[in-house]
Amino acid sequence: MKWTSKNFPLEMEGLEPRVREKAIEIANQLKQQGTVRELSIVEEAIKQAMEWFQEMEG
Repeated sequence: MKWTSKNFPLEMEGLEPRVREKAIEIANQLKQQGTVRELSIVEEAIKQAMEWFQEMEG
């Protein structure tokens, strides 16, 4: 099942909306690629989204 802005893991609920959208995008990519264990996808997606946001903010 593909995650969306209306249907996403609870772990992403408290994220800033832009970070959440990026985390959802990354999670869907990781899920499709199958390169990250299923149980680690959300954690890895949030980590990468936070890094992306920090880089954006400078």
